[in-house]
This record gives sequence, structure tokens and C-alpha cells, in this order.
Amino acid sequence: MNQNSIIAVLIVVDTNVFINSIGKISPYRWLLDKIISGEFTLCISNDIFYEYWEVLEEQTTGEIADNIANFLVTIPSVKFIQPFISWNLIATDPDDNKFADCAINSGAECIITHDAHFNVLKKIQFPSVKVFTPEEFSQVYRMNK
Repeated sequence: MNQNSIIAVLIVVDTNVFINSIGKISPYRWLLDKIISGEFTLCISNDIFYEYWEVLEEQTTGEIADNIANFLVTIPSVKFIQPFISWNLIATDPDDNKFADCAINSGAECIITHDAHFNVLKKIQFPSVKVFTPEEFSQVYRMNK
């Protein structure tokens, strides 16, 4: 890789933020656009993938859920991760641990979420996992760009 190569920022995105980034007029659409352009690499595990699909199917239609699922498995800027360690860092909502485990095992820059259950990760020094709202991540990303 030469010095001019772009290295995508690895991110993990909570289900609600991901689903809210899909709409063309969504205030979070910039996040999906950056994934599509390859500027961000979305790291997901099979558990995250199925949660995205299930929630999309509940909130939209099976056809839309299937289309987004097909998009996720074909776009090069989505990286499937098989977490090899379960850290169990989020006791208040153990189901959220799949996002923390994916972030740690993928070496992702951060988790992007509005879910307050993830705030416990801000207090843990090891393993270190940054947590940002989409608004915070946008500010940090633009400052570091």
C-alpha cells in the first residue's frame, strides 16, 4: 500500500443508528454514504447482521430487509467479524455486548450509538472501546480529517 492509499475508519454502528441512516432525508444519512463510499468500514458480526435484518423486517417490509441484508453482504466496505472473545462488559443490557465484542475483536475506532447502556464502556480502561453518538462522531471525525 502506498502513502496515497486511503485507510477506511473501522466502525461499529448500533442497530437504531444504522437503521436511521438508511433514509435519504435522514440526518444520519452521511454515515451510510461514508460506508458506501468506502471511507468508513462497517464491522458487523453475524449476530449484529441478524439483528439489523430482524429490526428492519419489523419496521419496514421483508423485501426491504432482504435488500439491505443483500447490500451488507455484497458491499466491500462491510467487514464481517467473528468475535473470538466475549467480554461481557455491558451488564445492564447483555444483548448489547455483541456490539462491544465486535468493536474489540475488529479493532474498530468506536461504537456509534444513542443507547445509554454503552456508557459503561467509557469507564473501562481495558479493553478500551470508544463510544460516540452520531453527532459526536461527526465532530471528532471532521476534526481529525
